[in-house]
Amino acid sequence: MFRFIHSSDLHIGKRFGSMPEELRGRLRDARHTVLDRLAAQARAGGAGTLLLAGDCFDTETPSPAILRQALAAMAGHAPLRWIILPGNHDSLLADELWAAARVALPANVILAVEPDPIELEPGVVLLPAPCTTRRPGRDLTDWMDRAATPDGALRIGLAHGAIQSFSEDGGGLDIIAPDRAARSGLDYLALGDWHGQMRINARSWYSGAPEPDRFKHDGPGGALLVSLTGPGAVPDVVPVETGSFDWRTLPLELLSGDDAAMVLAQLLPQGSLRRQSLLRVVASGRLRPQARAALDAAVAAVAPEFARLVLETEGLATDCESADLDAIDRAGALRHAADRLLADSVDESRAAGERQTARDALVRLFSYCEAMPS
Repeated sequence: MFRFIHSSDLHIGKRFGSMPEELRGRLRDARHTVLDRLAAQARAGGAGTLLLAGDCFDTETPSPAILRQALAAMAGHAPLRWIILPGNHDSLLADELWAAARVALPANVILAVEPDPIELEPGVVLLPAPCTTRRPGRDLTDWMDRAATPDGALRIGLAHGAIQSFSEDGGGLDIIAPDRAARSGLDYLALGDWHGQMRINARSWYSGAPEPDRFKHDGPGGALLVSLTGPGAVPDVVPVETGSFDWRTLPLELLSGDDAAMVLAQLLPQGSLRRQSLLRVVASGRLRPQARAALDAAVAAVAPEFARLVLETEGLATDCESADLDAIDRAGALRHAADRLLADSVDESRAAGERQTARDALVRLFSYCEAMPS
């Protein structure tokens, strides 16, 4: 039996520049402390080794503090053993990164920076395929077909990159052969690059990112607890949760007569979960202007309880009748503006972005008028 944690795409040092300043700090800290959560899952699952399949660091030039603190965190979890593979974000072109890592390398950390077999223990051999550049343009796992290992040894591949014409960075290149595990006689192929967990086949898995960093893959971050019972046996692969933040997209489907604020309230998570949730609420359907204004107000009121709450309304149309516009004014400049915005919002000759801008402006006009003293 050989049991290990398979993880990848930690992206330690990611800046999250598009986020509010307070949230940026929390998200950066979560990327560092995920090392502790990975170690906790290894101990809970009886695994002594953690394989990090690339992109441990977000860039090829992490600051000395980011590098040293990550290595110190790994050292603090001895005797657990960490194997770090260069990915496309922290490839072998980062000479200074890997040279500095060697200088400060703890005894329980191994850098898999050469395409050569690494004996993890008697009868267990790791075959790493470190990324040579950000886009190598070739299958770096090809050498595994020819890698010699002792008879009866477990063969574990470790690689980072696209497979079956998809990749996290959208390159769309067929880089890693989907049947690499079968071609190379691997008992397991630990893959990184895709930030969501994915089974390619019984012996080939993407672990997903242990701490999410975008809305592309809904749900909390995780890793894989892998057990190999012997050469040729089908691996036992168990997902484990490691993320502290939950990034999730929630569809909000509305009908013209709905109380949109109430529908939203029923959709949102409750209590302490909110502080660790980043939610993207995607509204669709149709609403009357007053209901749309109430929805915007409800989102603004509850948003401070979440790490981040974003409402997207591109798919939400506005049902508006003369009586609705009367709520703004029956005549005069405000009514003229409302009539013009309504016309622009349904004018198919205009670009979709222009129609959306007109809808948003009409809703804001309703909000302003409702807030004005009568």
